[in-house]
Amino acid sequence: MKTILATAYAINPNKGSEDGMGWNFIYQIARYNKVIAVTRKNNRSAIEDFMKLNPDFIYENITFLYFDLPYWAMFWKKGSRGAMLYFYLWQRFVTSFVKKQNLEFDIVHNVNFHNDWTPSFLWKLNKPFVWGPIGHHPNIPFNYLSAYSRKYLIKDRITSLIKLCFWKFSLSLRNTKTNAAHIFCMNKSVVSAIGIEGKNFSITPSVATQDFGFNLNDKNEKFTLISAGRLVPLKGFDLTIQAFAKFLHDQPLRRKSNCELVIVGSGPELDNYKMMTKKLNVDTHVKFINWMNRDELMSLFKKSSAFVFPSHEGAGMVVAEALSFGLPVLCLDNCGPGEFIDKGCGIAVSYINYSQTVKELSLGISDLFNSPELLKRMSINARKRFEEKFNWDVRGEEFRKVYLNI
Repeated sequence: MKTILATAYAINPNKGSEDGMGWNFIYQIARYNKVIAVTRKNNRSAIEDFMKLNPDFIYENITFLYFDLPYWAMFWKKGSRGAMLYFYLWQRFVTSFVKKQNLEFDIVHNVNFHNDWTPSFLWKLNKPFVWGPIGHHPNIPFNYLSAYSRKYLIKDRITSLIKLCFWKFSLSLRNTKTNAAHIFCMNKSVVSAIGIEGKNFSITPSVATQDFGFNLNDKNEKFTLISAGRLVPLKGFDLTIQAFAKFLHDQPLRRKSNCELVIVGSGPELDNYKMMTKKLNVDTHVKFINWMNRDELMSLFKKSSAFVFPSHEGAGMVVAEALSFGLPVLCLDNCGPGEFIDKGCGIAVSYINYSQTVKELSLGISDLFNSPELLKRMSINARKRFEEKFNWDVRGEEFRKVYLNI
């Protein structure tokens, strides 16, 4: 059994996304190895409370250490404002914190946040260094932002420019790649984006989920499409609404009453999306639910028919969760959810022309609605996909194999 020093900036066992991934990665490492987990101080109470309420012998393998920059170096950070800059600084100085602890460990692993342009400095600890899973999020094509304020396009392109500067000119990022014994890549696009052909890497999505149980008989009699996430352009909810509207208007009147779209989430585009459903005359068939706790969301997944997620991002924790409940996934054919599914469990639509994307999503919804046999077959395959690729225990096995080979 080796000792792994893992840095996970965000850890919260009660949350999803980055925080939930941080917790589950640490837990999976501890299934086979001792782990010293370094995270932020503001995560401490959630971690300790959860461990107290959910005792587990695996915790004997975990030692948590908590580190933050001094107040004078972080007073300007407010919520998400300044988060990436603070993350960079946290990464930069956590190595000094570790050195002062006089710890014994065999491998260092930078676990999250998951992006391919922020360098890690753990290689300076002079131990074999593992990086990731790291992700790549390409630009959102211009014509897919036309339904939104121009500020989103400007923000997206500025972010891309910052990333490009890191890829081209950051000596720290170059050292991160050079000194990595193994790099976990969330999707295939990472390899070419940061130029790691020939390096030790594996394609390992950061997203996974626990098993909440699966039973086809739990489904609603209604044909219920569900989508979940932050209500921002990145997630593509405009495509979801447009495709659902096109699908619904093609149905005979007697069948429309059996169809609904449930959108779970909050964010700045909520009013825009509500207005869109009214303009498209589908507002009586679309239900908006403010963001809820994870257990409630899982209950909705359990009863739904399919998951619509035409997100432009290179990840998506909710995709893994949807698959675990046997929900066929409709998404874009991209380097994110498009790589997570296969033809047996989902429908990935073309990503070139906006109107074509809407049309193909609509046709995909229609195929599932009009063929109960297809829906059932894809539901069973979705569950298999989860078991083979997106169960957290699978990630633990992948980590274990890499550590053994270092």
